[in-house]
This record gives sequence, structure tokens and C-alpha cells, in this order.
Amino acid sequence: MGDKKKIAVLGAGTMGTGIGQTFAMKGHEVMLIYVYDDKLRAKPVETMTTNLQILADNGVVDEKEIPEIVGRVRFTESLEEAADFADIIFECIVENLSVKQDYFAKLDALCPEKTILATNTSAISVTEIAEKSVHKERIIGTHYWNPAYLIPLVEVIKTKYVSEDVVAETCRILEDAGKKPVIVQKDVPGFLANRMQHALFREAISIVENGIATAEDVDKAIKYGFGMRLGIRPPMEVIDAGGTDLTYSIHKYLFPHIENSTEPSPLLKQKLDEGKLGFKSGEGFMKWSKDDIEKSNKDMIEGLIKVAKALDRI
Repeated sequence: MGDKKKIAVLGAGTMGTGIGQTFAMKGHEVMLIYVYDDKLRAKPVETMTTNLQILADNGVVDEKEIPEIVGRVRFTESLEEAADFADIIFECIVENLSVKQDYFAKLDALCPEKTILATNTSAISVTEIAEKSVHKERIIGTHYWNPAYLIPLVEVIKTKYVSEDVVAETCRILEDAGKKPVIVQKDVPGFLANRMQHALFREAISIVENGIATAEDVDKAIKYGFGMRLGIRPPMEVIDAGGTDLTYSIHKYLFPHIENSTEPSPLLKQKLDEGKLGFKSGEGFMKWSKDDIEKSNKDMIEGLIKVAKALDRI
């Protein structure tokens, strides 16, 4: 393995398995730590093998390499064993502040001081997660995006305690696994990408709510319009390409007319009250049959693979 870092992942669910697979594919030794009923419920070996087979079917990995990749992953229920093994531990458990705080305090007490402790939380303050730990300077946020083995982005979130050495080393570890870390300088709600994503979602719902377009046409406008461009020429580059003067003029005219609510949409609340939960119930903003859902999930994975291959991001 050379100087490859040893990777432990706390939690063997969807995200934990995806993160473990990511590092195993790049030659790292990986240890997945079972929590709760992961061992019975999550089936990480089966999930990882299925993920890898899809990648093999699409020419991303050699099918003959699958057993070797999966073989780099071991499993434990012991925090002590993981603490002795790992150079960095990524936490991927329930989104509950007190539970995360307790696990980080335990790991902080068990691990050598050089071990980096990272949380994959998508919503909770990383600074708050570190509060019960002694060595707060080695606790950092690393927010992966699902599926973790396909999406290159990892948001590296600084806390008010974290050391710059830990930030730099975390980025090096992620880059070695083929990830594209971005540093979030302030530990704010939504971090970086979710703030932008949900600003878009808010406007999309508002357009439907106000009868400007159907949900289907909102999605088409993104899918066949600026969504195709965003991965190649993103917002700040678009602004500079068109000119900050042009963007200023557009914003001056447009901003009074777009959604600026600080509360969730009444239409979204109505959907909840009606039990229209999307894939979970067969209807949300649009209707979804079992076949529709399977096709959507399949199209997403295969589409991401195609895009990643075309743009050399996998």
C-alpha cells in the first residue's frame, strides 16, 4: 500500500459504504465500523459489490478487480480496534447532535492525537459536534455528496478550533482518493453547496406555486438548459464571462420579482399534509410509479458515470 493512509468509516450505511468504496478503489486499506444494526441492515459488502459491478458494466473499473477492491475493506464493531488502525476516521451516522458529540468524544479519547476525526454531517454545526471533545483542533467537517463513489466534491468545513495542518492534511487525503475538496471557511448552516442548491429549489417550487410553469417544465428548463452548462462553466465564471456590469443590471431588475421567503413554501407544506412525499409515496410534485422510480435511479447513476467519463472526473 506504500504511504496510503488507513481509512476508517463510522457507520456502514449508504454514505459510509460509498466513502469506504471510494478509498478502497484507490488502494487504501479501509475499516468500516458497524453501529446500531448496520451489520444486519446495511449489507455493505453486497452494496459495494453491486456499485462496483455497475462501474464495471460502464467501463470504469475492470470486473476482475472487484474482489480485490472489496478485499481491502474489513469490518469491526470495536471503536478501540478502529482507533488503533486509522489515520483518519470519517463519521457517517444519524443526524443527531448529541449522538455525534458522544461518538466524537469517545473517539477523541481513544485515538492518537495525530488521528484526524471527520464528520460527514450535511446539516449540523461541525463546531458543535466537537464541543464535548478535548482535542477539538483535529475535528473537521468532510461533507461528501451521494453517491460518494461518483461525485468528486467533498466540502471541507473548518471549525473555530481546527488547525490549518489538519485542514491541509484532510485535503491531501481526499485528493489522493480522487476527490475535489473545497474549503468552507465558515461553519455556517448548509455549508457551501447546499446553500446554492436549496436557493435553486426554493425558486423552482415558487415558480410552480405561482403557476409560471409546471414541475415537469421546471425540470426540463434545468436539465436541457443551464444545468448542462453549470458543470463546465459555473456561476462565478458565467458572471465574469458576461461581465459584472451585465449581472448587476439583471439583478437590479430581477431580484424584486424572485422568491425571497425565509420560510418553506406553503405548497411544499401542503404536499406534506396530503402525504405526497415523492418517491416514498408515489407522488410529490409529480407522480411516480415503481418503474418510474427504478428508471430515475438507474438513469441518475448511469448518467453521472457518462458525465464523469466525458469530463474526465472519474
